[in-house]
Order: sequence, then structure tokens, then C-alpha cells
Amino acid sequence: MTIITQNTDQDSAGAGTVVSDEVDHFASLAAEWWDPNGDFKSLHQVNPLRMTYIRDQICRHYSRETEDFESLSNLSILDVGCGGGLICEPLARLGADVTGIDAVDEGIEVAKSHAHMMSLNIKYQTLLPEELVAKGIMYDVLINMEVIEHVADVEAFMVACATLLKPGGLMLAATLNRTLKSLALAKIMAEYILRWVPMGTHDWQKFVRPSEFCYHIRNNGMDVLDITGMQLNLIGDGWDFSKDLNVNYLITAEKPK
Repeated sequence: MTIITQNTDQDSAGAGTVVSDEVDHFASLAAEWWDPNGDFKSLHQVNPLRMTYIRDQICRHYSRETEDFESLSNLSILDVGCGGGLICEPLARLGADVTGIDAVDEGIEVAKSHAHMMSLNIKYQTLLPEELVAKGIMYDVLINMEVIEHVADVEAFMVACATLLKPGGLMLAATLNRTLKSLALAKIMAEYILRWVPMGTHDWQKFVRPSEFCYHIRNNGMDVLDITGMQLNLIGDGWDFSKDLNVNYLITAEKPK
């Protein structure tokens, strides 16, 4: 959920930087990652739907059976902005070879500790995506869920994501649309009235419209395969897929072979 990328003011120097305020914010919350009733309660609530989407899209792309207990075996998956590992752990249980990176060292340490407690073999590193690009490693699947709205330079972030994908690989992402509805619900209501997420978690001006996300995907040589909305079910206190993209949405893209 937290991330980093190059600062355009320093691109000419070739320096990579983090958004320091974002890192400080999520570092202060690191101990809360695995508390289902804590500051990340909303992520725990939406995670089953996110994981269904991720699993189904990957299985469809790689011709796997979703009912298979190890449906993601032998697939290398990178979770960019992995936070405390809420997505990494279910992926590992489905048999994937999982790597999680994040700019927040405190979150990575929490993720490592929890994975060890769960006897899961997940590779966690405090790294920026551009630093991983420099290592020349590529993955079958790249995940960036609720990340792009926290980066300093969206284009640099997307360049790194595309570079980290193998030809034929799949990118799955989720973010918030920049609409008046998302300002009312995801910012004002969620942070200041209902306190579903800590205040200061989001900057509405950095929310990404689907058209903007698709532009960056295509500009980096990838193809958009799917866009699906997510909406909160107030009656069941859970999340459902939706045709409404005005607040939360998921997106899948492929890097052609």
C-alpha cells in the first residue's frame, strides 16, 4: 500500500527518492498491519475480494484452475508496495514464489515476522521498484494494489513496473478514481467522519482516473485486459465487484510477448 518512486525534480541527477511524508505516515502505522480491527481494518475487509480478483485473473491468464489449492505454483509474483504482507501471504499459500518490496522498513520487518510465524517462505526487501529494475530481475506477475496514488512520479513508477514484468506477464492493480464521489466517500467520509482509515492516508488530488491509468499502461507497451469497480456493501459490511468505477477500481494489464 505504500510506495516510492523517482522524484522528477532530481531525474537529471539520476537519483531515486521516496515520498518522505508517505513513508513517515505508514512507518507510524506499521504495528497495525495484522490487526483486523486496527488502522488497516478497511484493507482486511476488502482483501478477500482483492484476492479473488487477483487469483481469478492470474488463473485465467495462465490457464490454471481456480479450485486448485496450489493454483499459482511455479509463478513468480512481485508485490510492489507490499506493506505488512496482506496480499503476499495468500499468494504464497496458493503456491506462488512471492517477493514483496516496500519503501517502509518498519512494514517490511512486520511482514517478515508474520510470514515466519505462519511458516511461509516469502522474500521481503526494503527496496524501490527502480532499484529492483537495476538488478535485472523479472516476474510472471506484478501486483500494485493501492500504490499508484502514493507515488511521487506516476510515469517513472509505471516504467519500473513494466520493466519488471516478463514478456507475456500480467500486472494487477487497484486504486482510487479522482471524482467528486471519491472525494466525498474515500477522503472526507472514510478519513474524517467514519475514521475507517487514518487521517492523512490519502491525497485526493493524487487519485488516478481509469483513463489516466490506461494511458500509462499503454504508454509503457502493455495492454489493458480488464477494469472492474469495487463497492462497499453497507448491509453485509463487505465488498462486492461493481460496474461503478467512480471510487475504487481494479485493473489488469498484459505485457505482450
